Amino acid sequence: MLQSRVPLYRASSSCRCIVASLRSYSTAGTAVHPQSDNPVQPAVSNNNATHAPHSSSRVDHSFRIRTYKPQTPGLRHLKRPVNDHLWKGGPFRPLTFPKTGHGKGGRNASGRITVRHRGGGHRRRIRTVDFFRMAPGKHIVDRIEYDPNRSAHIALVTREATQRKSYIIAAEGMRAGDVVQSYLSGIPDDLLKSMGGVMDPGMLAAKTAIRGNCLPLHMVPVGTQVFNIGSRRLGPAVFCRSAGTFATVVSQDEGRKQEETIVRLQSGEVRRVSKHACATIGVASNPHWHFRQLGKAGRHRWLNVRPTVRGVAMNSVDHPHGGGRGKSKGNRIPTSPWGRTPAKSGFKTRRKRNVNKWVVHERERNQGKRRTGNK
Repeated sequence: MLQSRVPLYRASSSCRCIVASLRSYSTAGTAVHPQSDNPVQPAVSNNNATHAPHSSSRVDHSFRIRTYKPQTPGLRHLKRPVNDHLWKGGPFRPLTFPKTGHGKGGRNASGRITVRHRGGGHRRRIRTVDFFRMAPGKHIVDRIEYDPNRSAHIALVTREATQRKSYIIAAEGMRAGDVVQSYLSGIPDDLLKSMGGVMDPGMLAAKTAIRGNCLPLHMVPVGTQVFNIGSRRLGPAVFCRSAGTFATVVSQDEGRKQEETIVRLQSGEVRRVSKHACATIGVASNPHWHFRQLGKAGRHRWLNVRPTVRGVAMNSVDHPHGGGRGKSKGNRIPTSPWGRTPAKSGFKTRRKRNVNKWVVHERERNQGKRRTGNK
């Protein structure tokens, strides 16, 4: 099973000096396990093994997080993962365009609010990310950049043949100078000659299933972790594009007409996708993104997010759950502000065969009232 490369963390003294010279009120803490408060020694890996696969038993899940001295209330709870390898400058301008218009405030073309709790925020430029990866040949990673429009990091790559630049979703462990390729257009002739002109599945997997490479799913070995997965042939990646997400290839050449590959998502869901769909080897970058703490409400507003008010905290004219003298919603089925049932997702409301228990409960209660004649 291929795993992402564990980042190399040297002695904390150098990191503290670098951080202290930039911000005297920030410190890079020791490595902490996500489920423990005890410090863990940082893991040290070999820099030479840039593309070599790692076994799951050798991966250390500890990480470092940057904290700040509480000089202000907003800095007291601010925590950020350490990503010192990111590009400090701006994006590659030809591959960006500004984000303006109604869409920034959750409006549609008519100006109506279709997505609530959006508006304001810092100005952004949309990065044009290549989710198709159809261009063959070697691509050299120029740098790893932060993208304000997504949780994962992106990589600026240059195609060696045409010197054309493009953005792709970076894999965890990808660094500047790495070489990635795409095999969606077929197997190159030089690779076929290196195998003696005969298609050897084991040798082919060893030469192509490298972190950051884009392969059709039928070329990915069973048990490999992949991200940026497509659903159809010649289609873009639609699954596992967020930070730290991945899927596992369960089996090959199963399903209708032997044209499907089965992958298991992190949620446990098993999906059948085309065996010719694209998939990138590895894990999506920035896996510790969900451990961050914004520290204050204003930082959430900078991210184009407006406040969310609970329905039970409103008045009765504003929400079906509002009003009353307590915090109860009046024994009412959870509804949206417009009275639509149900308002909750299927985690607690869905039964077998996708039958909603709230709808069934409401139907049974109405039938009981009709039998007894009660209102």
